[in-house]
Amino acid sequence: MGFLKTRGIVVKEVNTGEADKIITIFSRDQGRIQASAKGSRRPKSKLSAASQLLCYGEYMLYSGKEMYSVNSCDVIEPFYEIRNDMIKLTYAAHFTDIVLEIIQESQPSARLLKLLLNTLYMLAKTRKEPELLTRIFELRAVSYAGYAPHVNACMNCGQVPERNYSFSFARCGFLCDRQECAASDGSAISLSPGASRTIQHIVYAPMEELFSFSVSEQVLQELEHITGRYLREQLERDFTKLDFLKKV
Repeated sequence: MGFLKTRGIVVKEVNTGEADKIITIFSRDQGRIQASAKGSRRPKSKLSAASQLLCYGEYMLYSGKEMYSVNSCDVIEPFYEIRNDMIKLTYAAHFTDIVLEIIQESQPSARLLKLLLNTLYMLAKTRKEPELLTRIFELRAVSYAGYAPHVNACMNCGQVPERNYSFSFARCGFLCDRQECAASDGSAISLSPGASRTIQHIVYAPMEELFSFSVSEQVLQELEHITGRYLREQLERDFTKLDFLKKV
């Protein structure tokens, strides 16, 4: 029994009872936390904003027998621009779906939390293309989960070629176009120089430089083929939230 003060963002909300919610908080200090927000669905509840999906705040939680209860919250960023836009909210739901697959209780992941917050900020406050933000988030998040592809050199010969790379899903990284290297995985997907440089940037760039680029439509299409499939294969599940956008 006791109180826990932590900063975090709501990545899932489930209605319970007549006016309550159970929320999942991605906490900077504690990783994944489930907490009951009693009465939060009532119009005048002091926990109404704090229990909304994507609310980032400083939470005061009370430790009960089965789970935490939200006592209070100082909201830092509610991300209203995302919650009030169905398209942006769909992208954000994809990001939180990935996060929920990765984070665990009592296992903080400060880098992943910072990536999520920075990506949501770019989605909410800038005109950065959501598709590019998605490709960045997918590849960087799966890298933080321990599945970073080897993209700083050829997986087969270990050299940095002056020619072109292919992406090998079987070997989880780049293969150069030397005959013996390309032949080691005939199903590897050829990449343009722009796409290979972009993948390298996403995996290795410091956070403050991660979003500081743009790409052509061709490169963006190449990235979509790589990052989505790589995410699915490494985390061993399909992520279907973005399917909604095909119907819009």
